[in-house]
Amino acid sequence: FDAGAWVAVTGAPLLVRPGTMNAPFHVPAGAVVEFGTPSSGVRTYVAVRGGMEVEPVLGRRSTDVLSGLGPPPLSAGDRLDLGRATGPITVDVAPVPEPEIEPVLRIAPGPRDDWFETLAPLTGAAYEVTAQSNRVGVRLEGPALTRRREGELPSEGMVTGSLQVPPNGLPIIFLADHPTTGGYPVAAVLAADDVPRAAQLRPGQRVRFRLIGA
Repeated sequence: FDAGAWVAVTGAPLLVRPGTMNAPFHVPAGAVVEFGTPSSGVRTYVAVRGGMEVEPVLGRRSTDVLSGLGPPPLSAGDRLDLGRATGPITVDVAPVPEPEIEPVLRIAPGPRDDWFETLAPLTGAAYEVTAQSNRVGVRLEGPALTRRREGELPSEGMVTGSLQVPPNGLPIIFLADHPTTGGYPVAAVLAADDVPRAAQLRPGQRVRFRLIGA
């Protein structure tokens, strides 16, 4: 840090020097903030008071890795300007639950659950997260859903947390950089509060679903 700043780190738990997780800490000018390896989960988030001053694209300063929209992803040697900090810091600590070993995520049926014989496979056994998972979606291995209707849909916009089912019958959990459906039906949608839990799923980890609102 070229100048002093207040920083907060949350998400997947890891060792932070200097400072600690889930609480604001001050970094003096000239100091380096170092991070260890997460003990669980896959995503750790770093916030700096005042924000990062990068050029917005379509009103956002985040990067969409699928479409390529937004500022370029960070790489070694990049420098970021910080925004102007305003207002007092009013939180001493904001603890969050640690990622679970085998989470149970709540799902609501639809909007295309009628394209499948039953959603029972989703709740009947655990699924395993595959290595082909990223910010676009979490691919799962486990019981396949059987289609009742063949063919494809016109592409539809989908909310984060949708469970899209491609022809192999294995669900994909849409995350932050998800696309439109691409013709594949969405059998169910995660409860909004469970989307951050899904975003911490590691390859090889097992996850279960519980149906709500059926």
